Amino acid sequence: MTATPTPAARTPGTGATTVPRMPAKPAGTAPQGFGRTRRRDAWWAAPAVQGIVFTICATYLFVSGIIWTPLFGTRYEVDGYLSPLFSPLIKPDWLPTWISPGLLILWIPLGFRATCYYYRKAYYRFYFADPPGCAVGEPTIHRRYKLEAAFPFILQNLHRYFLYLAFFPLFFLWQDIVPALVQDGRARLGLGGLIFVVNVTLLTGYSLSCHSLRHLVGGRMDCFSCTRRQQVRYSLWQRLTSLNRHHMAWAWASLLSVTLADVYVRLLALGVITDPAIRL
Repeated sequence: MTATPTPAARTPGTGATTVPRMPAKPAGTAPQGFGRTRRRDAWWAAPAVQGIVFTICATYLFVSGIIWTPLFGTRYEVDGYLSPLFSPLIKPDWLPTWISPGLLILWIPLGFRATCYYYRKAYYRFYFADPPGCAVGEPTIHRRYKLEAAFPFILQNLHRYFLYLAFFPLFFLWQDIVPALVQDGRARLGLGGLIFVVNVTLLTGYSLSCHSLRHLVGGRMDCFSCTRRQQVRYSLWQRLTSLNRHHMAWAWASLLSVTLADVYVRLLALGVITDPAIRL
């Protein structure tokens, strides 16, 4: 059901228009009070595990991409493997040594994931308890929450634009597969190449399963079969929908794979491990 907007009211005697206040957040049907619920299952387990995994990965990726290299000088490219946090590698001569090149590119995937519809659902739960789970009571402080119509959460509406930008680094990540699989003109079949291929495949699946991309391809149409162009869009929409059904899985799998890929490159650079590979 669509809510009817409240019309602006005129102040008697002045002719001025008063803009109505933002309506309060609906109370919902869940019992009021943080954590109160009629559910008997372990509803807290999934948000707790997701919160731990997300925090570990996000913290590591931030430190590795922004802090690690300026402080310790650890390489992010070794033996043809370029960490996905630095792809494409933008390193102008004027960049100070205390600024990581990753800073020039990481804002794109960071913005894309931070505004992602699924991740918003996830971290609203395990960070803000808004709500802690389906049919679970929220903290009373959320009564003053103005949804995503006020700063800073209004910035979530930039998600579609971050989607467009996300294909820029994704294109270069596919290019990075070449030096990962070919070295000195010879094919190299190794663990690093496998990690890189799996990582870019999962990142592609995450991007293509995006809700905004699905709407961009198949939205705002009254007929799917009236013209050839609409039939093509409908066919693409169906394929993206099949990916979108598993958007949560793509989100977590790609987060873990990009973390693993960076860890692998860093360990190679530090000499902790060697790359097991067959050169043809």
